[in-house]
Amino acid sequence: MVLLTMSGVAAGAPPSAPLTPDQAITHDAAAFARCLDQLQKQAGTAGISGSVFDRHVRTIVPDVSVLKLLDSQPEFRTPIWDYLAALVDAERVEDGRAMLRQHADTLAQVATQYGVDPATVVAVWGVESDFGRTFGRRPLLNSLTTLSCMGRRQGFFRGELLAALQIIQAGDVAADQLVGSWAGAFGHTQFMPSTYRRIAVDFDGDGRRDLVGSVPDALASTANYLKRSGWRTGEPWGFEVRLPTGFNAGTTGRTARRPLSYWAGLGITRVDGSAIAPSDAATALLLPAGRTGPAFLVFRNFDAIYSYNAAESYALAIALLSDRLRGQGGLVAAWPTSDPGLSRRERRQLQTLLLQRGHAIGEVDGMIGAASRAAIQAEQVRLGLPPDGRAGQAILRALQSSPAETGAAQPDPAATCSRPGDPCPSTGILVR
Repeated sequence: MVLLTMSGVAAGAPPSAPLTPDQAITHDAAAFARCLDQLQKQAGTAGISGSVFDRHVRTIVPDVSVLKLLDSQPEFRTPIWDYLAALVDAERVEDGRAMLRQHADTLAQVATQYGVDPATVVAVWGVESDFGRTFGRRPLLNSLTTLSCMGRRQGFFRGELLAALQIIQAGDVAADQLVGSWAGAFGHTQFMPSTYRRIAVDFDGDGRRDLVGSVPDALASTANYLKRSGWRTGEPWGFEVRLPTGFNAGTTGRTARRPLSYWAGLGITRVDGSAIAPSDAATALLLPAGRTGPAFLVFRNFDAIYSYNAAESYALAIALLSDRLRGQGGLVAAWPTSDPGLSRRERRQLQTLLLQRGHAIGEVDGMIGAASRAAIQAEQVRLGLPPDGRAGQAILRALQSSPAETGAAQPDPAATCSRPGDPCPSTGILVR
């Protein structure tokens, strides 16, 4: 339903620039025009006026760059320790606690009405848009129209396009504010248009359901989604556990439900070694990195989080962040890797070091793209490390202990800023 956005673009950023020559790959203009004719017929059947369709869809030029992103969600291709290191870091915990204080009254009302605790709602907000800082930069109508006429899953994206046009026609959100992920998710908590139509609520009482301009609407809509996905008030999502020596890992996985007493009977304990109180509560054992990594017993509320974006790593990020926002500590067990992942602050430190060594990687934004990976690989070769281009603790520590060459290019002034969203004292440049 919601696709994770990690674009690093500040909230309220304008739509992306016109397509570059590389993006505007040749397409069959006649076939696209025929597709628009079909879409207009479907729009009319859905109650969308011809004027709304003509104004917002007819002039669209396909953005074929989105076709390459259909199978590239980070939840399914990023090592779990890298994925969580960037999503559940000290910055996000600090900001999340500030949001809990700032919106305490609204969150209390949301909890009363929908039964979802404030920490979970704020954790979704933090992971989805970094508390409104990273909505995404792609114009939704452009992406959804392209995906409605090209590539796989055209039927799905046609439904999302029509839902987006209905949102515009209803006056909930203006077309120029529908900017978000490549697949159509938008707003503070990144709803897809069809989900928005079904589940978004007007919590601030202004007569509009606005997940872009209204934080109360976004928080309440998120809680409404979780409630309708089976959230059970007062129950935990789960907890970290310790496995006994020689444990048979053949019964694990989110759908392999057993009574809690079953797992206790196998010798599984809480991570501190204390016994698990047996009960009939249906639980599942998760081993996201195998038996040698952290282990978790998860309850029904984990499934409610999972429904928001169907990836166990995503649901685990929300769950672990919510625990940190409640004041609990981080994971006890270590991930089975000799090269743990980097927080966003550490990623920016790494990029600054790469700039100091003369690598043209662009701005310091904490996003490790192709240019940063190529620069990392070059430095790994120079330092005699395995040249995998991965941003991990090993290359960061190696560069910190290896001085830059004399005369190397200096970093962009924005690289000295402490956090995304803060203006540099010397330049006023916004780090994104």
